[in-house]
Amino acid sequence: MAAAAAAVAHGMRVELFEQAKALGGRAGSFHDPASDRLVDACQHIAMGCCTNLADFCRRTGVVESFRRYRTLHFVCPQQPPSPHQGEGEEGEKETRLRLRSTKDLEDVKGCYAFAASRWLPPPLHLLPGLLRVGYLKRSDRWAIARTLLGLARHRPDDRPDAPAIGPWLRSQGQSEEAIERFWSVVLTSALGETVERASQAAAQKVFLDGFLASRRAYELVVPQMPLGELWRQAAAWLSARGAAIHLGTRVEEIEATGRRTAAVVLGDGTRRGFDFCVAAVPWRQVRGLLCTQLRSALPDLERAEQLQPSPITAVHLWFDRAISSLPHAAIVPRGWFFADPRPRPPAWHYQVVLSGPHALQGRDREEIVRAVRADLEAAWPAARGARLVRWLVLAQPAAVFSARPGSDALRPPQRTPVENLLVAGDWTATGWPATMEGAVRSGYLAVEAILASLGRPERVLVKDLPRGWLVRLLGLG
Repeated sequence: MAAAAAAVAHGMRVELFEQAKALGGRAGSFHDPASDRLVDACQHIAMGCCTNLADFCRRTGVVESFRRYRTLHFVCPQQPPSPHQGEGEEGEKETRLRLRSTKDLEDVKGCYAFAASRWLPPPLHLLPGLLRVGYLKRSDRWAIARTLLGLARHRPDDRPDAPAIGPWLRSQGQSEEAIERFWSVVLTSALGETVERASQAAAQKVFLDGFLASRRAYELVVPQMPLGELWRQAAAWLSARGAAIHLGTRVEEIEATGRRTAAVVLGDGTRRGFDFCVAAVPWRQVRGLLCTQLRSALPDLERAEQLQPSPITAVHLWFDRAISSLPHAAIVPRGWFFADPRPRPPAWHYQVVLSGPHALQGRDREEIVRAVRADLEAAWPAARGARLVRWLVLAQPAAVFSARPGSDALRPPQRTPVENLLVAGDWTATGWPATMEGAVRSGYLAVEAILASLGRPERVLVKDLPRGWLVRLLGLG
C-alpha cells in the first residue's frame, strides 16, 4: 500500500494484487460475529518516531483515526522485595495521586505514569519519569539511566555469533530485576524477541530512536478504529487516484525475459505485463513467486530465507463490565494491555499482547487465558468481580522476523539485480525492526529505486525526527 501510494503520487499507473479479501496483511482485522464488528487480530501501535507511517496516513487521509498518547502506564501489581521498599511506596503514592487527578482508575495497584519532562532536553527528558517508576529499586533506576546513555554511545557487534543484548546488559551491571521489569518489557514488545536473543544493534535502535533522540519519539500512536477499516479508506484514496486494486487475486508467478521481469501470472492463468514489479510478500514466500530464471539471479533472497520467525499472541477478552479506565498499559512483566476504544455494552473488549517466545508458549489456550486474567485481577480489582463473557486467543507463529545478531546482514535491499523487480516488506533492509513503520519505509524505498531507474531521482522516504541539541552535542548514536 505504501509503494502504491508513493507511486501514484509520482504520476505512475498502479495495479495492486492482494490474495486476501482485504488489505493490510498481518496488520489486519477479522469480523467478530458475536459483536458484528471488525476486530484487529492483534493490536498494532506506532510511536512518535514513526515518521513514514505518519506520512502514509496523512497521504491516504486516515491520520485522524489515530490518537497520540504522551503518558505511558506501567502496571506492576507485585512490588519487589527490597531493602529500599520505601522508595517504591513513595513513588507509588505520587503516581496514584496523579491518576486520581486525571480521573483514571483510582484503585490501580502499582501503576506508574511515565511521561517526558517539559523542561529537560533529550536525552534527559525521560529521566524524571524513569526515576518515579517505583516498582524498581532506586539503584536499578539510576543504573538503567546510566546504561541507556551507554547503549546510545555503544558500537554494537552485529555478527551472527555476537552476544545478544541480554548478556551485554548484564556486563553493564544490570540486575535481573531490571532486565525483567524494564529492558524486557520494552524490547520484547518492540522487537518480538527476548533479550536473550535480540541483537545489541536492534536494542540500540529501539531506545535511541524511540526514546532518547527526540522529545516526542516515545509517544504512543494508537488506532481508534479497526485497521481493516483504515485500510479500506486508504484503498478508496488509492482508487480515487487511478490505482486498480484486485482483492482475492493470487499471483502464481513472476516471469522473466532476459534480466527483466516480463509478466505477472495470476491464479486464473492470466498474464499481465508491467514496466516494474514490486513483490511485497513475506520473506519465506518471495522466491516461490519467481520463475527459475529469476531465482538464480537473486541470491540475496535465498539468504533472506535464513531469517528466523518470532511469534506474537493476542489474548482477546470480553467482560460484562469495564475493568479499567486506562486505554493501555504495560503489565510488567507479562505484556501490553489495550482497551477497545469503542466500548459496546454489554461486553467490554480488552486485549493483551504477548510478544516473542513467551513463558506461556506451549500452554493450551485456556491456561493462557487464566494466566492473563490473573494478571488483570492483580492489577485491577474491578476485574475480580467481572464475568468473562467470552475469549479468543490468536497466535501468529511467524508474526515478525527475529531481530537476532546477524539478522540485518540477511535483509536484502529493495532494489534487486533484476532491473525492474523490487522487493518490499518489513523484512527488507530498512534499518528498522519488523513494524508498520518498517513496512512503509520499504515501500517508499522501492519507489525511490523505480524513480532512479526512470532517470527521475527523488527522495520519497521521510526524514526521521530531528535529534535534540544535547543529543547532537553528546554525539549519541
